[in-house]
Amino acid sequence: MFNLFSTRNEKLEILDDLSLYEDKVRKTALKRIAIESVIGMISKTIIQSEFRVIEDGSNVKNEMYYRFNVKPNVNQSAARFWEQVVNKLIYDGECLIIKADTDDLLIADDYMRETFAIFPDKFKNVIVKDYEFKRVFNRNEVIFFQYGNESLSSLIDSLYYDYGELLARLIEFQLRKNQIRATVDIEAVAGKDEKAKKRLQNFINRTYKAIKEKAIAIIPQQKGFTYQEHSKQTGNQVSVDEINKLTNGFMDQVANAVGLPVALLRGDMADVEKITRNYMKFCIDPILKIIRDELNMQFISKDDYLKGNNIDIRRVTYSNVFDVASSVDKLRSSGVLNGNELRDELGYEHADDPMMDKYFITKNYQESSQALEGGDDE
Repeated sequence: MFNLFSTRNEKLEILDDLSLYEDKVRKTALKRIAIESVIGMISKTIIQSEFRVIEDGSNVKNEMYYRFNVKPNVNQSAARFWEQVVNKLIYDGECLIIKADTDDLLIADDYMRETFAIFPDKFKNVIVKDYEFKRVFNRNEVIFFQYGNESLSSLIDSLYYDYGELLARLIEFQLRKNQIRATVDIEAVAGKDEKAKKRLQNFINRTYKAIKEKAIAIIPQQKGFTYQEHSKQTGNQVSVDEINKLTNGFMDQVANAVGLPVALLRGDMADVEKITRNYMKFCIDPILKIIRDELNMQFISKDDYLKGNNIDIRRVTYSNVFDVASSVDKLRSSGVLNGNELRDELGYEHADDPMMDKYFITKNYQESSQALEGGDDE
């Protein structure tokens, strides 16, 4: 950093366009890290889910199934669509989806909501990308997800008020570590000699760039120009670990707000199965319930829902069938669940086999009298 001290000549003019400082630290980086790490992890988990349309106990692959799982609109795949939905739902606290005349599902970027007590809410000035819809959408014509009373963006801004300035100061201290500090003594430059001032300014800029970018910088001495360094090491230096601890503390607060286990976010492998189970139960499942309830409310009538027809969401499982094979065998052989009920829990569709709807109890689960009566015939 250059410090220009005025000389004894009162006619010396300060070079106003000289940059004395480097670019400021981008404070928004902390927010972006939290958003990409926390919300990104949740959205990447949810987009692996399958949306099922259940009619008469079977998964029906119709237009609705195709829209939810393959192509919601002409420009997005289902994975990208639901990723954007989850990002907006968590960060903004709500997400509005409208249905275009082409049956495409479109995520609104901006809108105005009018709420009523006993009448359906209305959505006006709905904007998707750069297009604004002139019509007014009623509540029963849209898909509207609400995550909570307060958006995560407000929480992040509130937390950042406490963490941001401290982080910026720590980064500033770290950047100043081993910083080269110097002064440049300049003899008076004629007040009206613009060419001389410009040449001097260019020389200072080249000198600054050479010191900043090169391991060895040779500065030619010129008449009327003296460069002198004043750098010195101080005993109290800020370590990068302190910055990392502060950043982790900020992310921990954001993760706790959405129910994401901190250990899973940091990649800890100790007791990972239990941590993942808690992650699914307290973070992913509540969000999926919000989505599932809204879809059922908007697409399934009361009579159909009471008959068992619904929209179900099968989230990704953290274990495969081979991991739970022994447990499945015990549940089947003890008569607790039949074959199709087990397939349902494992995420598979029902099998069209009457045997899969029957319950079986093996000998070791029967009463003593029943086992003896069966004899060798069983």
